[in-house]
Amino acid sequence: MTEPEPVVELTGITKRFPGVVANSDVHLTVRAGEVHAVCGENGAGKSTLMKILYGMQQPDEGTISVGGEVVELRNPQDAIKAGIGMVHQHFMLADNLTVRENVLLGAEGLYGMGRKARAKLAELSDRTGLHVDPDTLVENLGVADRQRVEIVKVLFRGARIVILDEPTAVLVPQEVDALFETVRSMQADGYTFLFISHKLDEVRAIADEVTVIRRGTTVGTVDPKEVTSRQLAEMMVGSELPSPETRESTVTDRPVLRVSELRLDADDGDRSVLDDVSLTVRAGEIVGIAGVEGNGQTELVETVMGMRKASAGTVELASSGGELRDITRLGTLARREAGIGYIAEDRHRHGLLLRQPLWSNRILGYQTREPVSSGRLINPAAARQDTERVVEEYDVRTPGVEVLAGALSGGNQQKLIVGRELSGEPVLLIAAHPTRGVDVGAQALIWEQMRAARHNGLAVLLVSADLDELIGLSDTIRVMLRGRLVSEADPATVTPTELGSAMTGAGEEAA
Repeated sequence: MTEPEPVVELTGITKRFPGVVANSDVHLTVRAGEVHAVCGENGAGKSTLMKILYGMQQPDEGTISVGGEVVELRNPQDAIKAGIGMVHQHFMLADNLTVRENVLLGAEGLYGMGRKARAKLAELSDRTGLHVDPDTLVENLGVADRQRVEIVKVLFRGARIVILDEPTAVLVPQEVDALFETVRSMQADGYTFLFISHKLDEVRAIADEVTVIRRGTTVGTVDPKEVTSRQLAEMMVGSELPSPETRESTVTDRPVLRVSELRLDADDGDRSVLDDVSLTVRAGEIVGIAGVEGNGQTELVETVMGMRKASAGTVELASSGGELRDITRLGTLARREAGIGYIAEDRHRHGLLLRQPLWSNRILGYQTREPVSSGRLINPAAARQDTERVVEEYDVRTPGVEVLAGALSGGNQQKLIVGRELSGEPVLLIAAHPTRGVDVGAQALIWEQMRAARHNGLAVLLVSADLDELIGLSDTIRVMLRGRLVSEADPATVTPTELGSAMTGAGEEAA
């Protein structure tokens, strides 16, 4: 059987930034109609390489060939003309526009605005499984449907080569399966995919070939059917695939967080987003919250943090003396000062100031406390010094603390946030998807830091779409469905399949 011709070839790609070489003599060959995965640690150079292929950045050295011809991609428009589209990890959608408006925006000249455009949108929606009304506002869509809108956008513009940047980072297992079905169906229609990921089991399930990048340089290209996840991990980071498993118990009988009969009404007042939610987290305990995206986990976290005002119920937090006190009426800053650390599920919206240096981000939420301030005055020198400590202790890979947070890879951004939140010596840590979109090395470090903090008496409320992470780290798991806590699972005995069934309500229906 004749091997398909290369549709994309990157040869000797090198890209330098001040103080760092992001890509160094990278070689990558992608054949027509294949799913080609690119793996590596956060900061290894994957995203930079894909931005070069999509015309968002230009290489300092090397060439790009598409369809056998050398091309110069000076901007994304050039890439789109060459048939290349990119679905970014952080979606590029306007929440206040409809699905149709998002797809047509900037592409009105292709099919017009009328019947022809509607027919093309319907065809592509059917191909990708986007079964929603095109007049629906994007803000009302779940994560999986938003991702499908992004895929429809690039296909609408004529892409036959699709870059998927960490496409499963925000999906639960059932949504990952649906995405893979879409990819395989489109692959059968002749589409080519570049699949950027650090989730090695998923890479081996979907990819035809895998190219591994380590510290900006290609390590090699392998057949995923001939290597194990452990071997891929060793190629990526030189170490074994980490495990979140924690079995020694450190749970005490001292409650740190008590949520009682919490209710949160929707903005329209016609329904409850949270309904009669009660839970307790004790010192030395990790309580995991499992649930399909959109079932109230985000609202629970933001209500406990004071970012949303509860319609009914109470939130109590242990003081430094150990006794519970009602914080229901306190604002977010007051709750943080009372001892809550917060790893937000969206680090760009709620965790970082991307256009500010690392030391400014280190003090977010801690600007009234030592060592970064004296009273209400911030001490920049002390803030810089403490940020250097966080950078070293949490292995944040950066040339210095004056670097803008937006210049770091996703994994290094997350390690900075984890270091900041644990450095505040909280009594309670709310961790929403703490390892979302990070590589195996950063994942291992974050797990280890959370285990160590738990051992030292920290109470943790953990929300995660990674079922292995939930089962491995948690002391108990509560399942959230349609805004209610519907069941409890023992991490020592429950399987991911059983947990997934409970999350979708299958067990409830059977009962």
